[in-house]
Amino acid sequence: MERDTFRIAVVSGKLGGVDGVSLEVDKWIGILRDMGHEIHTISGQYVHRLSGIPLERQLEIPDIRFTSDFQHQVELEAFPHMWRHPAHPSPAEIDQICDRIETAGRELAAVMHDYVKEQDIDVVIAQNTNAMPMTLLGGMAVYYLATDYRVATIFHHHDFWWERSRFSNNRLEKLLNRIMPPVDLGLEHVVISSYAAHILASLKRVQPHIIPNCEDYENPPVPDEYNGNFRSDFGFRDEDILVVQPTRVVPRKRIEDSLYLLSRFAERYPDLGRRMHFIISLYQGDEPDQDYIESIRSQAAEYGIPFHMISDRVSSVRGADPSDNRIYTNRDVLVNADLVTYLPVWEGFGNALLEAVAARVPVVTTTYLVYKTDIMTSGLRNIEVRDRYDESGRLVIDNFVLDDIHRILSHPEQRRLMVDHNFEMARNEYGLETLRHRLEHVFNEYGDEIRASRKRLRKSKARYSV
Repeated sequence: MERDTFRIAVVSGKLGGVDGVSLEVDKWIGILRDMGHEIHTISGQYVHRLSGIPLERQLEIPDIRFTSDFQHQVELEAFPHMWRHPAHPSPAEIDQICDRIETAGRELAAVMHDYVKEQDIDVVIAQNTNAMPMTLLGGMAVYYLATDYRVATIFHHHDFWWERSRFSNNRLEKLLNRIMPPVDLGLEHVVISSYAAHILASLKRVQPHIIPNCEDYENPPVPDEYNGNFRSDFGFRDEDILVVQPTRVVPRKRIEDSLYLLSRFAERYPDLGRRMHFIISLYQGDEPDQDYIESIRSQAAEYGIPFHMISDRVSSVRGADPSDNRIYTNRDVLVNADLVTYLPVWEGFGNALLEAVAARVPVVTTTYLVYKTDIMTSGLRNIEVRDRYDESGRLVIDNFVLDDIHRILSHPEQRRLMVDHNFEMARNEYGLETLRHRLEHVFNEYGDEIRASRKRLRKSKARYSV
């Protein structure tokens, strides 16, 4: 009799980090384990090894990491918007690049297939490998694993390559259209918003499941003895107002707009404004742009806003750095925040927003596209800035936004009512029970294909066993 639980291999270019994909994968793994499934992981890099999964089930394949030499060389040749002085390969050289990706991807697919057979894996969950070309070898390997070897595969797409300017202008469009994502029969797709589902259905003629970003609202971040040291560790006073940008430092987060917002606020309400410190908690990320970092540093200095980048002291797990300084999680930082700024021009969903709501911090957010299509209907009461930009490209910030911030910061009872309301709304819409129910639905719908894949793999394993 077939069992109702499966052996699952989660594949990603990187796991165990503080980026949105890593954080969401951790939640999926936790829920899937609670459902009784056995979890294995295949990653190009483990920023931190995953708790709850035996080390022998955490396979590392460095060739699929985002920072591999192969990936770097292909990016230099194929994605001109990533570089100030890009290469200019000829059409024949582009064909050679594609051939190299195909050949190396097939070789890695064979490696993954061997692991799948050895470990009796029933189904693979590919985490953004076939949506963003940040691990081209990983994407190609998973493509062949799913289509040539016919291993049951669920593709979890967090965002798509055509949504990023640095990838949308490329020299590999034919290859990307084929594998990112693939649309062969027998594959399953999951996206994180109704907008993404609409786009994927329109472009690829597939009907994906929608599983939004979720957060553990049953175990939210709270003040404790450890994170109670945060202010003193960084030299902040009790009366300082800590404004946290709980994201990576990448241009689409529009950190310059957060700084502009605070400068406008300080002009209108100098008594509170002069107490503000602006903190960016996460690292530069996988979208390096040193010029952008320097520009926001200069902007903060120009506005006279105390500016703190603390990513070297923030990780996915608590610990200590080589100098024995405390390492905090992003949740620890949010517990100490008085206000969160989240003003992206584009987001796949909004992990940082859900984390801030879980920490009961008021949020100032733009009404970016997915916020309008998916999040506003949940009943959250954030301080909203319409996604309007002036002739120079700067976010238009109305005075009522500044007044709302002042009201929340100067009236503790109104702040409490806002954050408690948001917490309850988010717990109902984006709690882990939502994640559990939707994953159960995916596996119920895809179960027959997983069981068929299991039989194929068993036959293959028996055929080649000695």
